[in-house]
Amino acid sequence: MKIGIIGSGHIGGTLTRRLSALGHDVTVANSRGPQSLRDLSAETGATAGTIEDAVQGSELVVIAVPLKAVPDLPAELFQGRLVLDADNYYPQRDGDVPELLDRSLSSSRWTADHLKGARVVKVFNNIQAAHLMDNGRPAGSPDRIALPVAGDDADAKRVAMGLVDELGFDPVDAGTLDESWRQQPDTPVYGTDRDAAGVRQGLAAARP
Repeated sequence: MKIGIIGSGHIGGTLTRRLSALGHDVTVANSRGPQSLRDLSAETGATAGTIEDAVQGSELVVIAVPLKAVPDLPAELFQGRLVLDADNYYPQRDGDVPELLDRSLSSSRWTADHLKGARVVKVFNNIQAAHLMDNGRPAGSPDRIALPVAGDDADAKRVAMGLVDELGFDPVDAGTLDESWRQQPDTPVYGTDRDAAGVRQGLAAARP
């Protein structure tokens, strides 16, 4: 699959490594430009490009940047694209966003509102990067970690869940984008490495 990754930090860099190792055609971009990605490109074989390079021609795009950077992305590029949103809202880093502070809006719905026309799926936001890198297991393994996957587009969600499984984790349908607050920071499934039954239980137990 041709995959674009925007962001080269903990999660973006980890997904660049993992997805390249699985044989996907990965283009990675960040706000600092391709020159800053030379080492990551040499390590992984991924193409270092611009944000436009990462989006155009890709079958799906991962966004793994600070949430406050989302409004700076060129929204028109994402029209009709399958976008996997791995971001989280951290007020101390991202500043005050009233509708996110009071949780009247999920951070992924906020992102989708900025990227009009994108098919946004929330995934990879609740797992530590080191665990995403090292803790994938074959299907059926008793210690396999599960990851929640939320979105409004059934086909987009299906593709995302297939990628989660390929990376060695059990995908769990976490409902719609508006329900994705159940996997945000300070919820039972955030950073807790639960199995599929545990993720379902944690999603159900989450409170606004």
